Amino acid sequence: MFNPQAEAMPVAELRKLQGQRLRDLVERAYGHVPFYRARMQEKGVKPEDIRSIDDLARLPFITKADFRDQYPFGMFAVPHREIVRIHASSGTTGKPTVVGYTRNDIENWAECAARSLACGGATADDTVQVAYGYGLFTGGLGMHYGAEKLGAAALPMSAGNTEKQIMLMKDFGVTVLCCTPSYALQVAEVAAQMGVDLMKLPLKSGNFGAEPWTEAMRKHIEELLPLKALDIYGLSEVAGPGVANECLEQNGLHVFEDHFYPEIIDPATGDPLPDGQKGELVFTCLTKEGVPLIRYRTRDITMLMADGPCPCGRTGRRIKRLMGRTDDMLIIRGINVFPSQVEDVLVRIEGVHPQYLIIVDRQGNLDTMEIKVEVTESLFSDEVRKLEALRDKIHHQIKAMLNVSAKITLVEPKTIERTLGKAKRVQDLRKLT
Repeated sequence: MFNPQAEAMPVAELRKLQGQRLRDLVERAYGHVPFYRARMQEKGVKPEDIRSIDDLARLPFITKADFRDQYPFGMFAVPHREIVRIHASSGTTGKPTVVGYTRNDIENWAECAARSLACGGATADDTVQVAYGYGLFTGGLGMHYGAEKLGAAALPMSAGNTEKQIMLMKDFGVTVLCCTPSYALQVAEVAAQMGVDLMKLPLKSGNFGAEPWTEAMRKHIEELLPLKALDIYGLSEVAGPGVANECLEQNGLHVFEDHFYPEIIDPATGDPLPDGQKGELVFTCLTKEGVPLIRYRTRDITMLMADGPCPCGRTGRRIKRLMGRTDDMLIIRGINVFPSQVEDVLVRIEGVHPQYLIIVDRQGNLDTMEIKVEVTESLFSDEVRKLEALRDKIHHQIKAMLNVSAKITLVEPKTIERTLGKAKRVQDLRKLT
């Protein structure tokens, strides 16, 4: 463990600490964020009504849409001079959800990311190759700061340039790999093409997340790379990577509960569900200063495990690996994509009908996305040069808006199937079982 005092804290002591931090959080949110104050007043709740962690259910939920409505800084609880970093992720209309971090927030995040790495046995003696993207996406910098906090050597590769990734992995003696699970398979595939035997490298663990993956994919990764493939969970509104992580037991993800309090609710009613029952995951961030987060609905489906303490000694509750989502969000190579984002691009382009179909598949080890788009009769019968220009324009604007490259296929009017109910906008052909 990186911090045994926190990670193995007796449960009764942990619940007391959570209650204290929740009271402080609610006072901070109520006093400094008009959005929270209005929501609590709507429910008739005041900060003094919150006495322990058991009172959490009295507080209102918040959603990604609330972040979008408060764009850009409406969720911030501190003056701008106290914000030292800003991250953002895409929203359903193309506007990002914006999260600001104070110095304490960055320190706490680095601490939790270090715990995630330590779950896989990483220590200060390791070299950690970070192949998540750096930038507004939280993955790269989150694991980078975690590696440094752990005392390990951080190798900031970011995503892509796979041949160089493999060269440095070999030459630098990398022992820990952080990336999406699909990219881990891509690394293995390219290494085989290069004639590099990854099984001879000193790799020992991998922290893989940012996209759905299965036990079958884990087994496949472990057959191709000499490491324990561990699931990591995080999302930008909560903190980024380091919210929860599997340990070497590979039996559920330990939530670092002194910072992040998990609930499972019925997605239809919002009622809390007991441990062992599947529902929607909700997080309250007990220590965040820049952007307080209370009862955030992640839309991820999982359960809190009810099979007792983990042999590793960590006392934080564990969540099962994700079982799906309650909304229509797709995850393409670690990037969140909503059909409504695609629609927002298409409706602004002349000559395009508001009928489209997103086809997601996996070729080799990487996700692919194709967008079939209906164009007007006159344009479809026009010269090829104009159709190619339109296809290039759509491709460019989708790339600019979503940060995902998609194959654009232009089709004749009335080609895409119509339905009497909700339009079918997505075909996800990936095998997730």
